[in-house]
Amino acid sequence: MNRRKKSVIITVIAVIVFVGVLAGAGFFIFGEQISSANKFSDGTTINGIDVSGLNKEQAQNLVATKLINSRNDLQLTLRYKDKAWVWNGEDFEIDNQVMPYVENIFNYFNEGNLIQRKIKFNEVKNDKTFNVSYAKVLTGLGEKIDKLAQEIDTLPQDATVEFKPQDKDMFVFSKEQQGVQVDKEQLCNKIDEALSTSTKAEVEIPVITTEPQIIQEDLEKNIALRSSFSTSYKTSTADRKHNVKHALKQFNGKVVLPSEEVSFNDTTGARTAENGYKKANIILNGVYVEGTGGGVCQASTTLYNALILADLEIVEVNPHSIPAPYVPLAFDAMVSEGYSDLKFKNNLSSPVYIKTWGDNEKVYVEIYGQPLNEGETIVRRADFVRAIPHPGDRIVPDTNGEYANKVTFKGEYLRLKYPQEGYESNAYIDKYVNGEKIEEKLIRHEIYKPQEGIIIEGTEELSDGMTLPANTVEYIPPQQDTGINEDNVDQKLSKQNPSNLNP
Repeated sequence: MNRRKKSVIITVIAVIVFVGVLAGAGFFIFGEQISSANKFSDGTTINGIDVSGLNKEQAQNLVATKLINSRNDLQLTLRYKDKAWVWNGEDFEIDNQVMPYVENIFNYFNEGNLIQRKIKFNEVKNDKTFNVSYAKVLTGLGEKIDKLAQEIDTLPQDATVEFKPQDKDMFVFSKEQQGVQVDKEQLCNKIDEALSTSTKAEVEIPVITTEPQIIQEDLEKNIALRSSFSTSYKTSTADRKHNVKHALKQFNGKVVLPSEEVSFNDTTGARTAENGYKKANIILNGVYVEGTGGGVCQASTTLYNALILADLEIVEVNPHSIPAPYVPLAFDAMVSEGYSDLKFKNNLSSPVYIKTWGDNEKVYVEIYGQPLNEGETIVRRADFVRAIPHPGDRIVPDTNGEYANKVTFKGEYLRLKYPQEGYESNAYIDKYVNGEKIEEKLIRHEIYKPQEGIIIEGTEELSDGMTLPANTVEYIPPQQDTGINEDNVDQKLSKQNPSNLNP
């Protein structure tokens, strides 16, 4: 055999031997890995305990024993502002079931094949030091946190406003307050982290701030004088003035919420002496008679005009049978229990506030709420259409003797009521922005029917030789021409229906 062939044979043998050695070594390494597949690798510590070569159950027992034995060393202090809560080991029951946490640590290094484990080792830079937080074995920690949160949690407080119409400062505001809520998830994480390296820990309690829905600035922006209106009762009797002011007083300080509907009759109550009303003239079947609560219609009319100038929604309004002299035609609001009401609704997105008062000459109503649009004003306008002639007098026999103390015999007359012409009128609300009319709205079309005069006549026949005194009651025939136009209708109404008579 030549030297060249000998060299090749030696090389082949060497390769075979080297491969065999590597194969054996690999089998040995792989076998070692398999035999230790259910054990912690060298250098692994949990809570300072070396668990190298231990299986999961063994490691669990050692860790649980250490945690239980160190229970008396536990002290957890939680702080929020100037308050502190201190919990010790005896405040808790201990759960020694730490297996899930030990198993997670084990799986971190022992799942998958060798290459994957090596990759994971490289990712954590071979750091094999772990800790199971003491918080993991404390039972009842969640309940204690819930109870603690009840001491800290506060609901946000909306800003409020108190309406005091008689005070100089009518609107008194209380500022909004933020609410706080313990962030339980974050608190548990902080406790878990703090107790992972020590049995004594101090944790600042994290909270979540909750904001109120209503802030003072918004309240202040939504309160402005929207309208004011007054009517005169200068010539009224003292009792009638009392009734007007008493009815409006029921609205003084009233706060009407968005979409809330208000009834005048429900608010002012029954027109009785027990309810504070006095006797004054009212209209009954087109005739002025004395009754309790006379003058209340002037209160409702004053309120009504303030409401329409504030651009609030009118749900119900009705005219008088006889026009009222204290407002233009079609701007009155007659109220009568069980028969006619003034109803309105707050069609704004924020509350409406009502202030009322009266002096010896006038009664006043002011409406406050969110301000009108910038530069906007609202104006009433009455459009007189026509006067309607009255039908004259009607003579009614006193068959029931109701007026026997006034008239007895045929030919004796008592005037009960004068005839009055009727009127037709329209009521408008005009809106202006910076002096320019932008909207014209017809809100009412009213016809005040003409009223016939009523003369009462006695029913008994005169005895022979009897003569009646001269008749002082003049019969008034049907009207042919009213002579009324837009310029003089208000003057005539005031003369025919003075405010000391009107309801």
